[in-house]
Amino acid sequence: MLIVRFNQGGWGVLEGEHVIETDGPGGNPTGRQFELPSVRLRAPATPSKIVCVGRNYLDHIKEMGNDSGDLPKEPGIFLKGPNTLADPDEAVPYPHFTENLHYEGELAVIIGRRMKNVSESEALDGVLGYTCALDLTARDRQKTDLQWVRAKSADKFLPLGPWIETHLDPQDTVLRTYVNGELRQEAHTSLMIFPVAKVLAYVSEFMTLEPGDVLITGTPEGVGPLQRGDRVEVAIEGVGTLHTRIV
Repeated sequence: MLIVRFNQGGWGVLEGEHVIETDGPGGNPTGRQFELPSVRLRAPATPSKIVCVGRNYLDHIKEMGNDSGDLPKEPGIFLKGPNTLADPDEAVPYPHFTENLHYEGELAVIIGRRMKNVSESEALDGVLGYTCALDLTARDRQKTDLQWVRAKSADKFLPLGPWIETHLDPQDTVLRTYVNGELRQEAHTSLMIFPVAKVLAYVSEFMTLEPGDVLITGTPEGVGPLQRGDRVEVAIEGVGTLHTRIV
C-alpha cells in the first residue's frame, strides 16, 4: 500500500494515477478520489519529533574520519524538529549561514503506533511504513556550533517522501542518491551497523515514539556539498524517488 499526504493535510492511498482519500494515514476511504496530477503531495508524516541515527554505515564513518577507534556500541542519536520537513519536489533555499551544505540520502521510518520499551522482535510491528529522506546538513556549522541545532534543524532541512510504502523489508533494499543525475551514494541497507528494529527498541527505552514520528536511519558513504541550482534525488528500491531542488 502507498500512503500519501496531500494538499492541506489530507491523507489517501495511491492506486495507479488516483488518490483515494482516507480518514487518516492507512485509514478508511471517505468516498472521494482525485487524479494524482491534480493534487500536491506533502511530506507524508506529522511528527512530534524526528529521531536521527548518526554513523550507521561503516564506510561513511571512514569518509568522515571517525574510524580511529572501535565501532559504536550503541546507536548515535540526535533530533531534528518538525520544522525541518519539506515536501516532495519542493524548492529548498540554500541557507545564508553556511558555505558547505551537504546532502545525506537516508531510509526513513514512519511510526504507526505508540512505542515504549518495545523489544527488537516486536519493534517493526509498530511501523506504518517507509519513505525516502534527504538529511540536509550545514557541515561547517556542524563542526563549529556547540550543538547540531543549526547544522541539522534549520527550516526545510528534511525533505521527505514522496509517499509511505507499507510493505518493505528495511534491511533488504538499496538506497541511492543522485545530484544532477549523477550517482553519488549507493548502499544496501543490510550494511547498517544498527538495523531498524534494534534502533527502534533502543530509542523506545528512553523516549516514547508516537504515531507519525519519523526515524531516519543514517547515511552511507558519498556525502558531499550542494550548490544553488542542484537537483537531488533520493531513490529507495521498493519505495520510490524523492526529488528536491536547491535554490
